[in-house]
Formats: sequence, C-alpha cells, structure tokens
Amino acid sequence: MIAVVRPAILTDTPVIAEFNCLLAEESEDKRLDPDTVVAGVTALLESAERGQYYVAEIDGKIVGQLLITYEWSDWRNGMFWWIQSVYVTADHRRTGVFSSLYKKVSEIARHEPTVCGIRLYVEAENEQARNTYTALGMSHAGYEVMEIDFT
Repeated sequence: MIAVVRPAILTDTPVIAEFNCLLAEESEDKRLDPDTVVAGVTALLESAERGQYYVAEIDGKIVGQLLITYEWSDWRNGMFWWIQSVYVTADHRRTGVFSSLYKKVSEIARHEPTVCGIRLYVEAENEQARNTYTALGMSHAGYEVMEIDFT
C-alpha cells in the first residue's frame, strides 16, 4: 500500500498528539502530559512560523507523521529544516511510510530557495534508524547535541 503524504491540519491534532505521546514512551521511556502535548501541537498548527507537520495516510487513516521546524543559518544565508517527532504506527513500520514522508518533505525543501538543507536528531544507539536515514542519502554531520531542559 502506498501512503499519501499531506500537510497536517488542525483536525489532525488528536492523532498527532497521541503519536507524540507514544513516541516519547517508546523512544525515551518518558510519559508526557497529554493535555500539554495537545496544546503544543495546536499551537504549532495555528502558527506556520513554528513549523509544519506532515502526515502519511493509508486508506484515509493516519499511520505516520513528521514535524519540520526551522533554524536560520547565517553561514549559509538559508534555513535548515529539522525533522522531528517522527512516528510510524507499529503495524506500518518497515513498509516505506517514513520514506514517503521524507521524500515528500525533501522534494518540497529542494524547490524552496531559502532552504539550505535538512537535519534530524537520531539516538546514537538506534542503528535501524541510522541505516534508514543513510539509505535516504543523509550522512552524519559530525555534531553531538547538548541541551539544558527547563521543563
């Protein structure tokens, strides 16, 4: 089955929020407050400057998502698109859903003159994800992520 990829709309909020909660639990063993996640997804979908979710549908049902956020690069005088909040339902993993999402976003980015590249975070131990991203043409950028979390 081929996934149809489209920009998310406000009525997709409940599914996206649910997927984000599942993602946090699966990837970081972290439980998120569902009301906070719904508010965060809603805030993003109501303000295009914050980012854009894309969803993948099969037979009218959302089975995957990814989020694009933006980072200005003064070195390149352009915008990096950051892929975040990637989630594919368990029964659709390894079926090309993420590849469909990535290819759609990549195609859009390549035709946008202000976009200078696409980046994403990947867990160092997630070999399967690393292999997928490499197969799609991405490479290690040589950076490690550091943070301070105020929440």
